[in-house]
Amino acid sequence: MAQRLTYRTKNPYNTRSNKVKVVKTPGGKLTYQHVKKTASRVKCGSCEMKLPGIPALRPRKFATISKPQKTVQRAYGGVYCAKCVRNRIVRAFLIEEQKIVKKVVKTAAQAEKAAEKPKKKSNKK
Repeated sequence: MAQRLTYRTKNPYNTRSNKVKVVKTPGGKLTYQHVKKTASRVKCGSCEMKLPGIPALRPRKFATISKPQKTVQRAYGGVYCAKCVRNRIVRAFLIEEQKIVKKVVKTAAQAEKAAEKPKKKSNKK
């Protein structure tokens, strides 16, 4: 007949935070060993890709590790993946270029208008 087992902590219910596995002790008895929740990986803020180089830890453990272990040495390291950072930089560059082109076109149009308009002479006597 199977040995009866009891939880080793106060929580008596089979919940997500109270998962256990059966382990045989050196004395030959079966006991419950509590299993911690698995940690999810840190994801990119825009594309939801799992960020490489950053450990998958539970929030409390993640708070205790040092800052260099939590980030990657890059702009937005630890927040966005490299591809998204590259896209943001390119997009910002293209927007700036577009502003410059608009300005040049506007000044060219003004210069053309000014050259097209001849000055009227006044007939005062």
